[in-house]
Amino acid sequence: MAERPARLNTGSHDLPIGPELAAFMSGGWAPTPLPRDARVPGFDVMPGRRARLSARFPGERLIVPAGELKVRTNDCDHRFRPHSAYAWLTGLTGEDQPGHVLVLEPSGSGHEAVLHLRPRSPRADGDDEFYRDRRYGEFWVGRRPDLAETERLTGIRCAHVDELDPAIPGRNAATDPELATALSELSLVKDAWEVAQLQLAVDHTTAGFEDVVRSLPRALAHPRGERLLEGVFGTRARAEGNGTGYETIAASGAHACVLHWIRNDGRLDAQDLLLLDAGVETDTLYTADITRTLPLSGRFSPVQRQVYELVLAAQDAGIAALRPGAAFRDFHRAAMGVIAEGLAEWGVLKSASGELHRRYTLCGSGHMLGLDVHDCAKARAETYLDGVLEPGQVLTVEPGLYLQPDDETLPPELRGIGVRIEDDLVITEHGAQLMSNALPRSVAGVEEWMGALLEG
Repeated sequence: MAERPARLNTGSHDLPIGPELAAFMSGGWAPTPLPRDARVPGFDVMPGRRARLSARFPGERLIVPAGELKVRTNDCDHRFRPHSAYAWLTGLTGEDQPGHVLVLEPSGSGHEAVLHLRPRSPRADGDDEFYRDRRYGEFWVGRRPDLAETERLTGIRCAHVDELDPAIPGRNAATDPELATALSELSLVKDAWEVAQLQLAVDHTTAGFEDVVRSLPRALAHPRGERLLEGVFGTRARAEGNGTGYETIAASGAHACVLHWIRNDGRLDAQDLLLLDAGVETDTLYTADITRTLPLSGRFSPVQRQVYELVLAAQDAGIAALRPGAAFRDFHRAAMGVIAEGLAEWGVLKSASGELHRRYTLCGSGHMLGLDVHDCAKARAETYLDGVLEPGQVLTVEPGLYLQPDDETLPPELRGIGVRIEDDLVITEHGAQLMSNALPRSVAGVEEWMGALLEG
């Protein structure tokens, strides 16, 4: 094995270490082994996933990296999240995974999985990584398992990452389109364990939405109320899971007409709506994705109710179109048909035919959901966007109307209103199950729910 390169990452204000202190630091430490029965969540389903991927690429080496740390400022890194494909194949989801690589080596009629990782650094023989290295040292960022412990955790043979030659040929999940496509397509249908993880994410997200409503009086009094609400939801996400699955959208007033409004720096006005698009990511990295549009006063005005009920009718039509064997795009078509007809009835459009309604809707009405909020994005069109729905697929239905504040095709009373209603559903044998049904969707239901939370 080649000599390992020095890995010391010290900061600008570190003090030098003299021989006496170095010798003192190298001994006197009690053993702290991990429990021998510890296993990654989903331990039993991971071998089957690797076997299915192996069958797609007989005789080829497959390389699936966890990813690397990225600098945020000077010597401070962004919080690390492993690549979704790596997590899906290994069950390893922690912040201790940067630089690790899963390799599926051709072996016989299949592959042998080998996990190349940076194990726990020793505390003897002059190795000072554990107390001096700011990126990987145990005293700086926490304990890592050793090779034997990781083998027990994952059921995968482990080797030191320095034994992996970065120049070895093979398909790399980070760069190879065919491998990325295969990984996306293999995860289109969720197993029962995954559906349970997604339901857990939805349940935590429901609690986060309740937290937000309870905090509305405080947020309404704050000069950046949107950001306060973002923080409230983020607290729930970090307390219950890994964090948020994507940047929270807390968009009030006309900000709701910006589809990915994540600045969240606006003041709240009790006469406006709040569009909250947020999802908790579990410790296993599965995320929910839910949107509710809420009246900040607790009651919808007549024009707000008019817009909201059209979007709700569109969502109901989309949900009704979900069933095994239906085209994936059917629910979007159903939702947009309702939107177009409603805009024509309002006189905004001369006719419900054609695509002019897209000026006010802007994007699709849903997507697959899983480890990524926009899951399976590398799948071929014929298996996803132009494919058909199957039991076990989890997706969102999220039609919206975004009536821009400067849009002169709209009557003045409609300008600046943005409404999106988004729910998470799993396709079943006979239709679809609404996973986020604990959050009300109807006008009356939303108002009653908000009232109870604010009074409580």
